[in-house]
Amino acid sequence: MAHAVQITGLCKSYGAQSVLGPIDLHLAPGTITAIIGRSGCGKTTLLRCLGALETPSAGTIRIGTGGLKREDIGYVFQEPRLMPWLTVARNVGFGLPAGDPVARNAAIAEALTVVGLESADAKLPKQLSGGMAQRVALARALAPSPALLLLDEPFSALDPFTREHMQDHLLHLHHHYRTTMVLITHDMDEALALADRIIVLHGPPGLVVADIAPNLTRPCNRTAPDFIAWKARLAQSLAETATTRGVAA
Repeated sequence: MAHAVQITGLCKSYGAQSVLGPIDLHLAPGTITAIIGRSGCGKTTLLRCLGALETPSAGTIRIGTGGLKREDIGYVFQEPRLMPWLTVARNVGFGLPAGDPVARNAAIAEALTVVGLESADAKLPKQLSGGMAQRVALARALAPSPALLLLDEPFSALDPFTREHMQDHLLHLHHHYRTTMVLITHDMDEALALADRIIVLHGPPGLVVADIAPNLTRPCNRTAPDFIAWKARLAQSLAETATTRGVAA
């Protein structure tokens, strides 16, 4: 079941330095939201607050009708972060409850099938390509059926061909699990190809300076006129942000 995410008055400071906020956002259930902006604008800090890896200095985050609970959240990092001594199947099942082995094995099998690695369940991470390893990381994050999946530039280390393939694959996973997703990216093509909504941050402190909902059919044709037009609009938004906030282009 997909859940909405409500962010209200979210701020984060380290001592006297304000790095984020205030942020107010409502993320509709089952949507993909991309957070984009220049380096240092607070994107990762926002994601870490959403993932309960950082405690906000002010404000609240709610998932559905409840508060923020780490067990409700899946997290995919820039690197797969697989445990090299565990098989693919055991990596995928690492975060699952041990109480019901039948349900646990079913969740592992489902996740591996959805990412297309059911035949690689007994392999070790060293036997995988970069794209395969990141698919295992996605399967591990999705196997518990989290209410919210957070993705911190998960495809940035991949070559361009594999990266585009993984972006299309993420849409397939989203269609299957219908999890609410938040994606951090520097890549305008990636944001447009994946997201129902693109939030542009600028900072510090990180503030929402644009909120864009590209009306694109997915999977996207990245050479189509409508995709190119939305990319120009997003680029203009980022350029205007830099100008109005006094950042050299």
